[in-house]
Amino acid sequence: MIANRRILFVMAAEPEYGPHLRQRFTPLMTGVGPVEAAIAMGIALHQLDRQGTLPDLVLSLGSAGSRICALGEIYQIASVSWRDMDASRIGVPKGVTPFLDHPVDMPLVTPLSLPMARLSTGANVVGGEEYAAIDADMVDMETFAIARACQRFDVPLMGLRGVSDGPGELNHVSGWRELLSLLDERLAAAVDLLPDALSAQE
Repeated sequence: MIANRRILFVMAAEPEYGPHLRQRFTPLMTGVGPVEAAIAMGIALHQLDRQGTLPDLVLSLGSAGSRICALGEIYQIASVSWRDMDASRIGVPKGVTPFLDHPVDMPLVTPLSLPMARLSTGANVVGGEEYAAIDADMVDMETFAIARACQRFDVPLMGLRGVSDGPGELNHVSGWRELLSLLDERLAAAVDLLPDALSAQE
C-alpha cells in the first residue's frame, strides 16, 4: 500500500532486484521475454481479480537498453510499443496486432517528475546497429506484454527503466550486469517519490 493505493511491482529477473529495491517491496517476478511476462501477469491479475484485490496501479521496473538515453539514468516510460508484431503485408501498421484496436505506442501512467522515454518491447536482446531500425528511445523484453494484461483487467500501468547497456556492442551477459547495482539504487530512489506523487493526484 502506497498513498492508500494497492501497488503491484513487477520485474523480470532476480539480478535486477538488488538490496535497495528489496528493502522497499516484493515484486511479481515474470521471467524474461514477452511470453513469460504475459503468462505470469495474466495469471497474477486473474487470481487477484477473483479475490477482489486487483491493484490500483501496476509498476513495471528494471533495466533497458538504449543508444539515446544516458547510461545509468532512470526514465519514466511515456509509452510502449511491440517491435515483434509486423502484419504490414496485410495492411496493418507495424506494431499493431491484427483485429485489435490499440495504437502503435500505448501510453502509460506517468505520475513522477522524471525524464520520460518511449519504450519498445520485443523478444530479442538488441545491440549494435539493430537500434537504428527501432522507433523508440529504449528497448526491453516485457513491458508491452504486461501492458496488454493490465488492459484486460482495466488496471493502470506505469514503467520505470534504468539504462544498463546500449552504447557499443553487447555480446555477453556481463555487459548487461555491469550497471545493475547502480540501477538498483537509482530505481529505489525513484520508487521513494511515489507516495508524494500519488498523494498529489488525490
